[in-house]
Amino acid sequence: MFVQIQETPNPNSLKFIPGKKVSSIGSVELTKKEDTNNDLLKNILSVNGVESIFLGDDFLSVNKNEKTNWEDIKHIVISLINEFYSDGKDFILGKISKSDEKKDFKEVEKKIIKILETKIKPAVARDGGDIKFIAFKEGTVTVQLQGSCSGCPSSTITLKRGVENLLTHYIPDVKQVEAI
Repeated sequence: MFVQIQETPNPNSLKFIPGKKVSSIGSVELTKKEDTNNDLLKNILSVNGVESIFLGDDFLSVNKNEKTNWEDIKHIVISLINEFYSDGKDFILGKISKSDEKKDFKEVEKKIIKILETKIKPAVARDGGDIKFIAFKEGTVTVQLQGSCSGCPSSTITLKRGVENLLTHYIPDVKQVEAI
């Protein structure tokens, strides 16, 4: 595997392009290794001088502090990325459910999923959790809260005030959101 590197306008940020999917849940930025369970991301954030990682669809941007030289760390980041993908992994972040790939969603369901993927999942992921679309029937969106969100005391507030408000605002057909 050949990981390409692109410079950015910021001298303390480099873009690493592995030539494979990076994030299937949308854009995510991490500044603390404690905020992820992903070994690759923890290892990159553990490299001396690395301050944050931003994950896009097909790239990672790594930000370093001003005192650290790229020549001291970029080969380590490339090595970690190569090792991660050589283990047969398809992407760094996200889950692609085989049942979701084959399922033929209605137009309103596609809109719900898009909002969940682009506006809600990144926020939920920062808290160590995930939200998965299950169904839409008679105005009710059913989701599954995963990770840190599952069983969290504040998940009901997040679900009603956050997810439900957002979905009802963008999609008039949605009347409520429930978790299983």
